[in-house]
Amino acid sequence: MFELSSIGIGYGSLLMLSLMILLLLTGMQLAFATGFVALIFALGWFGPPALGIVTSRMYSFIGSYVFLAVPMFVLMAALLDHSGIARDLFDAMNRLGRKLRGGVAVQTLVVAMILASMSGVIGGETVLLGILALPQMLRLGYDRNLAIGTTCAGGALGTMLPPSIVLIIYGLTANVSIGDLFKGAFLPAFILAMLYIAYVLIRVRLNPSLAPLPAEQEAEEAPAPNFVKALLFPILSVVTVLGSIYSGIASVTEASALGAVGIAISTLIRGELTFDMVRKATMTTLRTCGMIIWIGIGATALVGVYNLMGGIEFVRDSIFAVSGGHGLTTILFMMVILLVLGMFLDWVGVALLTMPIFVPIIIELGYSPIWFGVVFCMNMQVSFLSPPFGPAAFYLKSVAPKGITLGHIFTSLMPFIGLQLIALALLIAFPQLALWWE
Repeated sequence: MFELSSIGIGYGSLLMLSLMILLLLTGMQLAFATGFVALIFALGWFGPPALGIVTSRMYSFIGSYVFLAVPMFVLMAALLDHSGIARDLFDAMNRLGRKLRGGVAVQTLVVAMILASMSGVIGGETVLLGILALPQMLRLGYDRNLAIGTTCAGGALGTMLPPSIVLIIYGLTANVSIGDLFKGAFLPAFILAMLYIAYVLIRVRLNPSLAPLPAEQEAEEAPAPNFVKALLFPILSVVTVLGSIYSGIASVTEASALGAVGIAISTLIRGELTFDMVRKATMTTLRTCGMIIWIGIGATALVGVYNLMGGIEFVRDSIFAVSGGHGLTTILFMMVILLVLGMFLDWVGVALLTMPIFVPIIIELGYSPIWFGVVFCMNMQVSFLSPPFGPAAFYLKSVAPKGITLGHIFTSLMPFIGLQLIALALLIAFPQLALWWE
């Protein structure tokens, strides 16, 4: 009987990769493709006894206490999506920025930062901004590319800003403190947002026609929002979640529960908490978490089998051989791998497939896994905007005004992808940007 182990780890790695790509090309979901490949290699390489080890790895992933934070933060985002909190926040910030050239674009980015700090999930934020901000900028005569790029890039800031779900999954995979990851990601995320804002202000300063000021009569006739109602609940939510984590009062899991309860109470006070709203928010949470869990199960099984095969040592030796063992060269080589994978795979799959291999190499080279987690997050920030499968572009397309195509969206995102790469380069060149709190 032919055993897969007879072909060696080199050919085994190539066969595993080829089989997974083939299954993905058939349209099979990533979760099931990775799980199927893991099953084939577990049986073909080791035999039935290996299945028990693979099962235990899957259980350790989904049984992690910290993983409870994921559905809580997703529920927060879902409640925000189905309430008027984000809309009132946008109207209030819009009122404050109307007299600044490019002010609507700037306040869109500011609102995106606040929403990201409340939930950490990009899909809902991108859709919300696509509904609220994009039509308004187009109505005011903003350049289409600038309006689209600002809306889409701003909506994706939830990838970096705590409480980012990406950071939570990385922390689970790399076995590092998620609270420390939140601290480390805050400054790089803020720098990235400031790069976006600076880009918008410089563009409209050089070419005022890109962002006309609203007519004076329109500015005066616009109804004044209730600033207390609009700003109080978002500020309280951010302070409750991030403040409790940074101060050490609550763990990430406890803070996520506080945040979810806080948003629910906010919607109740606003008179928006209905059975239908709770049902829709709960179903959104179940769908999102179900996707994350299934991808996690498949990827964890695949990495577990590959580790048993000796694959992690093989990949490490291969990376060192290509990079010459030099630390910075190795890091840059990893960045290329992550950027390419991010163009085609979901971020959950990228994290769970690569981090168990990359993080031990990073530690062996003497780098901080906290810093590398923030670097990974910045890579995924790029992947959310990158063609051909940038998720943020598809989220925006689902609510974009008629006539805006995916081609328009990806073209508009190119300058913002460039700004992300600048932020990534700064983070690699100056690791203290992610370790300032130590």
